[in-house]
Amino acid sequence: MAMDMNRMMKQARKMQEQMTKAQQEVAEQEFTATAGGGAVEATVKGNMRLVSLKIDPEAVDPDDVEILQDMIVAAVNGAIEDAETTTNDRMNAITGGLNIPGMM
Repeated sequence: MAMDMNRMMKQARKMQEQMTKAQQEVAEQEFTATAGGGAVEATVKGNMRLVSLKIDPEAVDPDDVEILQDMIVAAVNGAIEDAETTTNDRMNAITGGLNIPGMM
């Protein structure tokens, strides 16, 4: 029984190391999404920080700022969703879909 517990602890440590490495790798990845047919492009890192925002000058209409604001929000949220999906996919690949509290 002690051998089983030692093996389980060793596997848990290995899984935690893999998860930490995957989290670090994803944190450095960049995720880009566009909105308005490419008029707005947002790039975030896997750590959910916005690193780039590009706006096509033709998308800037002083009489309709709300549409531009909506496109910015949509592009940023799309990039964040991509980052979250990639993070979750990487964690699930390591844990086999197990929900391990405190490890994600």
